[in-house]
Amino acid sequence: MVRLLELSGAARVVHVAALSDAYGYDVHTELGDGTAGHIEVKATTDPTRLVIHLTRHEYDVMRSDPDWLLAAVLVGADGGALNVVTVSRDWLSTAAPEDRDRRVEWESARFSIPDYAVLPGILHTSGQRLVPEAIAPSLPVWGLSRAPSASPV
Repeated sequence: MVRLLELSGAARVVHVAALSDAYGYDVHTELGDGTAGHIEVKATTDPTRLVIHLTRHEYDVMRSDPDWLLAAVLVGADGGALNVVTVSRDWLSTAAPEDRDRRVEWESARFSIPDYAVLPGILHTSGQRLVPEAIAPSLPVWGLSRAPSASPV
């Protein structure tokens, strides 16, 4: 993901997860116009379904950080990205477990992401592409094809 963002011409890319888990996302990126992206990256090798595990901390950061987004990457046998999508924040919010008792709080959850909750590419919450469509990997998987994108929110 870091390499893909660097290839996109981002002004700044920092793999913050290598520094600390406290951020609640993996990669900080800035475009030339100052647009920031805080990208939580989930990787899988399964082209048939998209399943991710999200921690409560990542979820809480999503809820408070307007620049947070979840990018899922299908990784090939050679370690390269075959597809990358953005998972809808709205869908994550409605699908996340609820704390029903103030003494009990969920710490992580497994999400089976439906095809309608993902958009091709890496999209900021503003709808701006963080990686140009021309260089974003896009092997059709998880029920996706290269359809026109809408906002990931």
